[in-house]
Amino acid sequence: MPTSRSGGCRSRGVDVIAAPWFYWSLGVAAGLPAALIALTEWHNALARRRSHLAGPVNLLRTYLLPLGALWVLLVKSFEVPVDVTSVRIIATLFGFLLLLALLSGLNAILFRGAPEESWRRRLPTILFDVARLVLVGVGLALILSYIWGVKIGGLFAALGVTSVVIGLMLQNSVGQIVSGLFLLFEQPFRIGDWLDTPTARGRVVEVNWRAVHIETGHGLQIMPNSVLAGLSFTNLSRPSETHNLTLQLTFSPADPPDQVCELLTDVAAALPQQQRDGAARGVALGGGSYRITIPLCSPADDGAAQALFLRWLWYAARRAGLRLDGAADDFSTPDRVAQALQTVVAPALRLTEADQQALQPYARLVRYGADELMQGIGDVPGGMTFVVAGGVRLTTADDTGAPVPVAVLDAGAFLGLTTLTRQPNVTAAHALGEVTALEIGRDHIADFVMRKPALLADLGRIIDERRGLATHTGAPERLG
Repeated sequence: MPTSRSGGCRSRGVDVIAAPWFYWSLGVAAGLPAALIALTEWHNALARRRSHLAGPVNLLRTYLLPLGALWVLLVKSFEVPVDVTSVRIIATLFGFLLLLALLSGLNAILFRGAPEESWRRRLPTILFDVARLVLVGVGLALILSYIWGVKIGGLFAALGVTSVVIGLMLQNSVGQIVSGLFLLFEQPFRIGDWLDTPTARGRVVEVNWRAVHIETGHGLQIMPNSVLAGLSFTNLSRPSETHNLTLQLTFSPADPPDQVCELLTDVAAALPQQQRDGAARGVALGGGSYRITIPLCSPADDGAAQALFLRWLWYAARRAGLRLDGAADDFSTPDRVAQALQTVVAPALRLTEADQQALQPYARLVRYGADELMQGIGDVPGGMTFVVAGGVRLTTADDTGAPVPVAVLDAGAFLGLTTLTRQPNVTAAHALGEVTALEIGRDHIADFVMRKPALLADLGRIIDERRGLATHTGAPERLG
């Protein structure tokens, strides 16, 4: 009897192992936790990197995998027929979520993770909508056909008749959609391009089913596709030559034209928006009128370049003694110069009252606008510049030419020490906000310093310190 009982247990064990549902159940019991752990780790790694794939992986872990395991248990382990309504509903949910995960994954891989300037980033959103609609339609048709047994041939015929009726009812909207598709396939412009139309001028920020969105600087211009398709417009981002900003300015008729043209081109050359390969051109039109043409990288830079150019020109014209708009500069008065010599220059150069009076005829007060270049790398200063008010940022350049901060000079500091040795600057100086400075020419400052050996030694030490700062890559120091 014991032998017979043992044999019966072994027989039942063999029957369980041999049953078709056993391996499916074992696979779900072992595979589901392992897959969940693996997908959780993958999702966490993607989330830490802020990857766009984190969303599709989370959908796969949270919904798709449990639904798939439930379907396997019902159909393979419990042998529930696939045509039971509950099984079909689970399969439908699984198919719909699988379609959603595939669309999200493709969007994350092909477009959301694309480089900023790649063609995938610049494709209009209307193309995404069309492709998404086609894929969703095909996916739903497959779900209805394979899961619910619907004959989709008749469904497509019914949809065709319905679409004709809807198309007649929505002729205007459909016309705009078709116009949008024609604009898309013709590719006369892309996202980010600048358009000049009869009613708007600005940058294209979106192309959808109904309209093109143009950012004009005064608001968002919504232009229907059908209207834009029937207009003649100019794509400013695809010019035959470099885009130019042209300004007309007025100086006093007594100002020398060559000096004015040189001033205009010098100010334009310092603009960060100017094309590095181009050169600004200043032309005298007569009667105190001048025209400056500045090559820019993009029409998007017009506003910023014009505002910065006019601001810097106001300061530069007064420093040069030229009368922009006929206005003369009366800022450097004897009283202001004497005050600056007493409060700023005298402590720096150890001036006596007699020294101040001797230097006063050769000193003048000037002003610089915010971010304006006061001295450039490689320039040999024509004199010393003492900061009366404001701050100055000293920078050098790395191997790529990018600026590297070196130091910040506050009121009381001075620039142009290498004017004494006639050596070029190793740093560039830019104004931090509006800067008021006192300038003294090389010949007058050199004659004065040479008579004071102790002061000359101190200035030489400062020159060496600043050259050392130019090779230092740490945080910029603040110098008084």
